[in-house]
Order: sequence, then structure tokens, then C-alpha cells
Amino acid sequence: MITDILLSVKAAGIVRKLPLGIFESLGIDTEYLLLAMLVMLAILFVLSIVMIAKYNQLATKYRKFMKGANGKSLEDRILTRFREIDSNKSQITDAVSRIKILEDARDTSFKKIAVKRYDAFAEMGGKLSYSLCLLNDDNDGFIMTSMHNRDGCYTYVKEVIKGNTFVILSDEEKEVLDEAVSMRDALNAR
Repeated sequence: MITDILLSVKAAGIVRKLPLGIFESLGIDTEYLLLAMLVMLAILFVLSIVMIAKYNQLATKYRKFMKGANGKSLEDRILTRFREIDSNKSQITDAVSRIKILEDARDTSFKKIAVKRYDAFAEMGGKLSYSLCLLNDDNDGFIMTSMHNRDGCYTYVKEVIKGNTFVILSDEEKEVLDEAVSMRDALNAR
């Protein structure tokens, strides 16, 4: 088939004008040369179709963007977006500062809590007495003990510094202090 095409091209006198003697002296067959040129032409044709399709997509997006917009209304829309971005930036800055305040408050807040209810006196039932231990991450805080009997209620608060107290603790107070201090590993493991 390629031979027929070349023969018809030769018959038309086109080949006589081309210096094909150079290709033949290099050992390149003109039929293969023509075939390679046809393949390249087909590839270029496919690429041009792809480029036209992409251009049409871009033109459609551009028309949609510019629809009903003159230069002034387009400028107004862009400036509105910039104002919204600036507003968002200030809101984000405000949110970051609030988060920082919350993080600082979190560091000093009580996170380790232990409580034990018990009967402080043998004649009392219902476990109305309790010991409550509240500690922060540094194991600073307090133990509050409330003991109930028939005559009334007595409440004591004992300061805790670095997991230790400077006063004598009851067995229940020691138990809640140990429980609260041991929460450190559980909280830090998260």
C-alpha cells in the first residue's frame, strides 16, 4: 500500500523535486520515512483535538466567571472576597489566642480527681463521710474530708504540694491521694 502511494507520488512528479538521493545514500528507505511522517501527523492531529477540547473547557469556565460582569462588578466581587479573607484571618487570630488561654488554664486546672465514701464512725451508716482529692498535673491541690456523725458535719481541707502533705492523713485520705497521684501515667498516656 505504501509502495502504491509512493508510486503515485513519484508519478505525480513530487518525488523528483525532493533530494531523495541523500536518504538512499544513508540507507533510509523513503517508504519508512513517509510512514513515520504519517504517524507523526496522526499524533499531532490527536494532540490538536485534545488541545481544542481543553481550550473549550477553559473558555466555558471563563464565560461562566465573566457572565453578566463588567470590570467594575468583577472588581467588587474580588474586593468582597479579600475582605472576607481578612475577616477570617482576624477570627482565626482571635480563636488562636482563646485556645492559648484555654491551654494555659488547662495546665493549672484540676485533672486528677479521686473520691472515697465511707462511714467515719461506727454508729453512723449510709457512708455519708467522704474524702475528695483534687490535683493538677504537678500534683498540687488539696484533700477535702467531710466526716458526718449524729451531732453534725466536720469538714477539713489539707493542702497537697507535689503529691505530699505536711499534715498527718487518715487512711482514707492517703488512699485518695495515692489514687489521684497515680492518675498521672494514665492521663499522659493519651
